[in-house]
Amino acid sequence: MTRVLITGGAGFIGSHTADVLLAAGYDVRLLDNLSPQVHGGNRQRPAYLADDAELVVGDVTDSFAVEQALRGADMVLHLASAVGVGQSMYDIEPYVRTNELGTAVLLQALAKRPVARLVVASSMSIYGEGLYRDATGSVVACDERPIEQLRKGEWELRDHAGHALDPVPTPETKQPSLSSIYALNKYAQERMCLITGKAYGIPTVGLRFFNVFGPRQALSNPYTGVLAIFAARLLNGRPPLVFEDGLQRRDFVHVHDVARACRMALESDHAQDVFNVGSGQSRTILSVAEDLAEVMGRCEIAAEITRKYRAGDIRHCFADIGKSRDLLGFEPHVAFKDGLEELAGYLADQIADDQAERATRELLQRGLVA
Repeated sequence: MTRVLITGGAGFIGSHTADVLLAAGYDVRLLDNLSPQVHGGNRQRPAYLADDAELVVGDVTDSFAVEQALRGADMVLHLASAVGVGQSMYDIEPYVRTNELGTAVLLQALAKRPVARLVVASSMSIYGEGLYRDATGSVVACDERPIEQLRKGEWELRDHAGHALDPVPTPETKQPSLSSIYALNKYAQERMCLITGKAYGIPTVGLRFFNVFGPRQALSNPYTGVLAIFAARLLNGRPPLVFEDGLQRRDFVHVHDVARACRMALESDHAQDVFNVGSGQSRTILSVAEDLAEVMGRCEIAAEITRKYRAGDIRHCFADIGKSRDLLGFEPHVAFKDGLEELAGYLADQIADDQAERATRELLQRGLVA
């Protein structure tokens, strides 16, 4: 039986992928440090983990724990990561240690004992701003918005003549534009794995996840996905906090589709390549907050538009999934509204410690929100 090691496997995406792989007949081992920010302070095995998924409690930066977890593994899905743009801008050392050193420790072990396949979780954050179309119809890449523009509350990108730019889907060919420590970490993880995989004959794939949502996302982690943050606010009778004007566009993809993409990447013949994993659709953050309030039965709680910006945030980015469709056979199955309905059902039994305001204060104190 083929054994897959999933680093960060007790978390949101890892646990769903474990379910998919177990159902397909794989043997699954999970390495996870059960971080209190994600799993709470008791460091107990999460109740949602499949009984037949083996859990090794250990940190990806611990070479002994990694080598132990790798014993007998045929493939590796590397998901272990400190996640969140905002927090990465002040917890710089922990983010670099977990994301980059942790990846280095894993790759050092794989250099001594190569596996049949390595898949690494990357992120849409490496793109920075997505692609845009200008007034002439040309597709252009844009630099970060100047801080002076953001201070004026002018959120949209414009060309040198002042004409508005229209966002278009972003393919894997766009050059990275790293606007946060987290984005830098994810690009480093991706490149480290591809470089090492090529050197040691390990077929390697990077999956660039867009905004993943669904059940099991940590509701009390103020740096997790925006839908989980909004849900924690709504569960506590508080309005979702929406930065800028709420019209920034993102791509929301359900965790069940992401888990299938992980299996496809492990089973694919393609290697030394990267693929977008998104829905291929874009939605404004404000509309997402409103849709979530509706399915949760909290329509009376209107989102609070802060008209503030956060360091490291971009305006628009959503996925072109043509390459993933053509080469991996990936096609999203879960419609956005169906995914929200499932999420609402999960939320009905949850208690969320809303930490969004505390997180915003942390950023304000460091001058990272204005």
